[in-house]
Amino acid sequence: MRDDMPALSWCGSALRVLDQTRLPTERVFLEITTVDGLIGAIDRAVISGAPVLAIAGAYGVAVALLQAEREGWGGSGLDAAVDRIRSAGPVAVDLRWSVDRVRSLIPAGADAVVRAADAIAAEQAAAEDAIGANGADHLSGHLLAGRSRLRVLTHGGVGPPATAGRGTALGVIRELNDRGLLALVHVDETRPLLQGSRMTAWELARAGIAHAVQPDGAAASVIATGLVDAAVVGADRIAANGDVAAGAGTLAIALACADAGAPFVVAAPAGAVDAGTPNGAAIALDLRPEEEVLSGGGHRITPRASRAYNPAFEVVPARLVSALVTEYGAYEVARGHVPAAR
Repeated sequence: MRDDMPALSWCGSALRVLDQTRLPTERVFLEITTVDGLIGAIDRAVISGAPVLAIAGAYGVAVALLQAEREGWGGSGLDAAVDRIRSAGPVAVDLRWSVDRVRSLIPAGADAVVRAADAIAAEQAAAEDAIGANGADHLSGHLLAGRSRLRVLTHGGVGPPATAGRGTALGVIRELNDRGLLALVHVDETRPLLQGSRMTAWELARAGIAHAVQPDGAAASVIATGLVDAAVVGADRIAANGDVAAGAGTLAIALACADAGAPFVVAAPAGAVDAGTPNGAAIALDLRPEEEVLSGGGHRITPRASRAYNPAFEVVPARLVSALVTEYGAYEVARGHVPAAR
């Protein structure tokens, strides 16, 4: 496949997606033509990351509509299939929003749904450009005395494979680099699926950005010893009070930043703010399969009697979030400044 092919696109009558699990050694695209195929791809993390999940959800309605036509589903069958897509990413509020936005176009046919999904993808890409600029503007004010470039830590921040364009957290990092303000990126490996090692590092290497991959467990000490000037991460949902749901491992980074006095910045589209979620305690955090922790490289690495606790997400309290950067600007969440939901 061409290296410039987008990670997610509509291809005639199918949704073509880049298989994130095969990166960085292989660049493999899958064509999804069924609702089960789409939900399975989300469950297996073939498709992951809030921005790309939102786009996949919108195109997924077209997948469901075409499957309904092929297999003769009634209206109730199609509604049930769309509901399944809407619930496929329980933490990613943008997925629900995008499905709801295109759902009303089902009577107009698959082409109308696809055009609306195309518009959502374009809007997401533009929002990521703005997030990058706003984040760089915000962080440029935190350059240390005597330091002309920032050392930034990120956890699970991924660009085009999981987003519509330059990325959210990675978009901020790219913009800092473009402005000559970036010295080094500390990349958490992001266990157990190693998105940082496999995807973030791959993106940074392709962009020629200096970076160092580190064990997740080293992040707190790297921050505490003054090797990091700021942390920039993404988010899947932001509660109305500013609590943030992000990938497992993010909370320790926020705590370390608070102790060290380093900015902890969350970069996310404004649509990730959910007015219907009052606080982090109201967010249902799903667990991923135990086998992801119990095995490595396809082989069992733990005793057969061992069980695993494998949370996909965790909540960072608003008091630990220095700033939330959206396409509309930077908001000081720890001081109670949270943007309105979409």
